[in-house]
Amino acid sequence: MNYTETVEWMFAQLPVYQFQGASAYKVDLTNTLLLTAHLGNPEREVKTIHIAGTNGKGSVSNMLASILQESGYKTGLYTSPHLKDFRERIKINGEDISEDFVVKFIADNKSFFESSQLSFFEMTVGLAFDYFRQEKVDIAIIETGLGGRLDSTNVITPLVSVITNIGMDHMQFLGDTLTAIAGEKAGIIKAGIPAVIGEYITETKSVFLAKAKEVNAPLYFASDEVVEHYPSDLKGDYQKQNQKTVLKTIELLPENFAVNPEHIKQGLLHVSKNTGFMGRWQQIHSGPVVIADTAHNSHGLKLVMAQLVEQKFDTLRIVLGVVNDKDLPSILPLFPKDAVYYFCKPNVPRGLDVVILKEAAESFGLQGKIYNSVTEAYQTALGDSAISDFIYIGGSTFVVAEVL
Repeated sequence: MNYTETVEWMFAQLPVYQFQGASAYKVDLTNTLLLTAHLGNPEREVKTIHIAGTNGKGSVSNMLASILQESGYKTGLYTSPHLKDFRERIKINGEDISEDFVVKFIADNKSFFESSQLSFFEMTVGLAFDYFRQEKVDIAIIETGLGGRLDSTNVITPLVSVITNIGMDHMQFLGDTLTAIAGEKAGIIKAGIPAVIGEYITETKSVFLAKAKEVNAPLYFASDEVVEHYPSDLKGDYQKQNQKTVLKTIELLPENFAVNPEHIKQGLLHVSKNTGFMGRWQQIHSGPVVIADTAHNSHGLKLVMAQLVEQKFDTLRIVLGVVNDKDLPSILPLFPKDAVYYFCKPNVPRGLDVVILKEAAESFGLQGKIYNSVTEAYQTALGDSAISDFIYIGGSTFVVAEVL
């Protein structure tokens, strides 16, 4: 199989959460442990930082990778989902894994994958660990896919465990209370390994304290720290808290990872350049200004909408599409009513029918028209806009992926 055929085969084996949602979620580490044993336990040969959380995982992961790259370390980065190409999920020093490595890894292990009925995500995690081991990275940043306790990445013993924050998302898997969700994410806290909590509220703090006490892990609350703020190329207001989380994590790395303030400064200034990170309050056009952001749950959208309404514009235009497992009553009230909406459906099987989205949006006072695709919605918004208008594109990672 060539690269395209290989990736299509991976997607076809078992449901992929990115495209199909709930049916792809597996609440068991058995397969991952079988896989890592089959590969010779590559995860044991790689130093890692483990990142979980409802929002901010990608930003924190990419900031950390950028800083460590600036410090001269060969840095692996494993994140999900991808925006344009599967290979974005696995990088070293900002370079995507090669097509040849992906093809060979699948070819070499295909019979095992089939006989063990591994999921797409399990195969991808194994691929990342094997790649980082073979390429002899100094350190790898590993982002969880969903949750923490039972996530396929949770077979590592990291240098530091990080939980960015807890919000209401993926409740069908992780529980329908913040306490339950926090309990799942706290599953990445390991015995004796320092853990950083980015943000907390009363209900979640007690969960983290209890887990840390249970496994005797030093626990740090980054939001309580007073730290210097560094300028960054990531312009979302929400990045200020993510940066606090990153700085505390860097501080807790073992002494043999030497990171000085200049490395931090340059790393935070050049995140996108160093790692290829996209889709977080990203300006993709000027005159009118167009911002794309992947925020897709109430916790993330509250912060983004607060920043959006502070912008200067004559008319605000919003290109909006979502996936079909979103809790619309929790997110649609967050969007401004004094905007023109361009409703669309992201081109994935999980995309929510645009008629359903428009009807739900209208019930919350959001007015606009239906478009056949994200591209048509965006191009129409651009054509309708004066230079002084402002266009926001969002609601789903997959909507943003189609305009980048």
